[in-house]
Amino acid sequence: MVFLSVVDIVLLIAGLAFFLYVLGTQLARIATNLEECAELVRTIRSNAEVIRPGLEHINRTGRVVAGALPLLYGMAEGIVTGVTPMPEQPVERPPARPAMGRRRSRMHDGVGYAPAGHS
Repeated sequence: MVFLSVVDIVLLIAGLAFFLYVLGTQLARIATNLEECAELVRTIRSNAEVIRPGLEHINRTGRVVAGALPLLYGMAEGIVTGVTPMPEQPVERPPARPAMGRRRSRMHDGVGYAPAGHS
């Protein structure tokens, strides 16, 4: 009985050691990935520092363009309205018909069914 208890304790300790080994390797891999990510963030930040002085100019230009859009849209509408010829009498159009007549379902072909009269 004592021998089996010792074997159980040894197996428990071996299982815990294996678990801690696997956990440690995974945490080391995560730490390596986080270091690489931190380096990438530092690189992005240093690249963004160059852009920062011109950002105010970019935002100011964007506000000017956004403010001019309604005026430009109105001018474009006026141009389109002035150029588009208006018919004197509204032409009544018949309903649209398919070009090849009645359409048949292609789902029949997928299951191997051929209705009578169709090939």
